[in-house]
Amino acid sequence: GQIDMLQAEVTALKTLVITSTPASPNRELHPQLLSPTKAGPRKGHLRHKSTSSALCPIACPAAGHILTPDKEGKEVDTTLFAEFRAWRESPTLDKNSPFLGRVYREDVGPCLDFTVQELSALVRAAVEDNTLTIEPVASHTPPTVKAPAAEYGSTNGFRAPIDITCALSGLARACRHRIRLGDSESHYYISPSSRARITAVCNFFTYIRYIQQGLVRQDAEPMFWEITRLRKEMSLAKLGFFPQEA
Repeated sequence: GQIDMLQAEVTALKTLVITSTPASPNRELHPQLLSPTKAGPRKGHLRHKSTSSALCPIACPAAGHILTPDKEGKEVDTTLFAEFRAWRESPTLDKNSPFLGRVYREDVGPCLDFTVQELSALVRAAVEDNTLTIEPVASHTPPTVKAPAAEYGSTNGFRAPIDITCALSGLARACRHRIRLGDSESHYYISPSSRARITAVCNFFTYIRYIQQGLVRQDAEPMFWEITRLRKEMSLAKLGFFPQEA
């Protein structure tokens, strides 16, 4: 008789646990979900607070239990790390090395591959030579630019001063920066997205030059992770992500 009673109690407990889900929580397992008239203690059915919290997979304000998201995991790619360590033994800006060749092929090239190919090639060369300058436009509103009336739907041939065509993407955008290549006096207005892509590549080359000049005093692995972070920034910029400008 006692065995039958124990088996019946076990079956009832299994039913309570199985039927409690985040979408349809079992109110017997979560007293904080009961209405005020039913939230009082029940005879023969008391529970420890830790038990209720453990069975609740979502935030339970009444129990003061809030789950925090897991931190991002990371793991060194042994092939990439080996290429970097080999390059670090004798750092050079030669793109034919396995390490830099991969970064050029996977990150630098795609990030600086703009719609206007001719100017893109000039930008890539200036970035590699460290002769590219990015300047903020003096006013938040770029100067009015003469353009074909048919292109902008204007009767006088002038476009509105709010947007201007990005020299690299060919799209009408609010261009608050411009670039200058080498000692040239010519300037090219660029959109926030184009600026983010150029800046991401410049940041990578700046760090690479610091390593080459012996200015980075770190072990190989922290240096590798910083390079990986900079590569990630190039990938995000290429995909169209960029910080909003004030």
